[in-house]
Amino acid sequence: MPGCGWLPDDWLAGDAIRKGLRAAARDRRDGALTGYASPQGSLPLRALLARRLAEQGIDAAPDQILLTDSSTHSLDLVCRFLLEPGDTVLVDDPCYFNFLALLRAHRVNVVGVAMTPTGPELSAFAAALAEHRPRFYLTNSAVHNPTGATLAAATAHKLLKLAEAHDIVIVEDDIFADFENTIAPRLAAFDGFDRVIRIGSFSKSLSAAVRCGHIVARADWIEALADLRIATSMAGSPLSAEVLLGVLTDGSYRRHVEAMRGRLARARARTVKRLRAVGIEPWIEPEAGIFIWAQLTDRMDAVTLARSALREGIVLAPGNVFSPSGSWSDYLRFNVSMTDDDSLFAFLSKTSRLAD
Repeated sequence: MPGCGWLPDDWLAGDAIRKGLRAAARDRRDGALTGYASPQGSLPLRALLARRLAEQGIDAAPDQILLTDSSTHSLDLVCRFLLEPGDTVLVDDPCYFNFLALLRAHRVNVVGVAMTPTGPELSAFAAALAEHRPRFYLTNSAVHNPTGATLAAATAHKLLKLAEAHDIVIVEDDIFADFENTIAPRLAAFDGFDRVIRIGSFSKSLSAAVRCGHIVARADWIEALADLRIATSMAGSPLSAEVLLGVLTDGSYRRHVEAMRGRLARARARTVKRLRAVGIEPWIEPEAGIFIWAQLTDRMDAVTLARSALREGIVLAPGNVFSPSGSWSDYLRFNVSMTDDDSLFAFLSKTSRLAD
């Protein structure tokens, strides 16, 4: 399914998860397999996450980290903490389509800011701040979904200055952090968690079945978010935390990630070449990640194309579902780990010839 947003099962760390589960099953500590987790979650795992964040230049103590069930769960808690119905949130245009669904579930206004290869367009961002007075701005700084763009350091500094001037929070979804070959600028690193909240998980890089995400923020905000977590879902899974901790500490995850990055680099290069061969032009050639954001031939309508593809058993992701303004109607998001099937490019070649 080239339109999906995850890696194939055989790209993920199934063997490492099995090993971690066996180790957890041997744990004889009281409550290890049967009890509730503490409100903030496993302290050893939070300490490990703090050390991993330091490798990205992000300074955070374990008491600034709250474990959650997923990145989506993290964002839901942040929305409950920060938003009231009728508030406004800024997002990139395009952005991850589930951001839009979740924000609308919280009954807020969503305003898009045009995305560029180095981050949001700054003049449009400043104008949106002045006009809409948003509560927060939600973005992927690195390995942006769906475009694959990476925030430039200069853009990050200007964004933070604008956020300070207009007193807004920035929520930085960093779920694809481990897909990077080179560490990109992070708003959380520049800001020191004064007004940035960082969320993440291992669902995309390790396993979607091990449900363990996290929020990193000011310690007083984490206390309030932990109270919300108790009120809405009581506690996280100590089993998931223990399995994740084991995988992250035995060396298997690092080896898995290194192999995955190389495999993705080859897949991106191959996909870009094959897309151009059928007249579909990538918006940029991403340096990391699983997505290629690409424009169709002769401004062909992506929704019409996706419907036609579905009749042939091919799932595509049309650009307008990623856009709060309904723009990008002639774009598709391609998952490079799912583009090996020759039938996909036979279909795209056929439709390209029909458009000529």
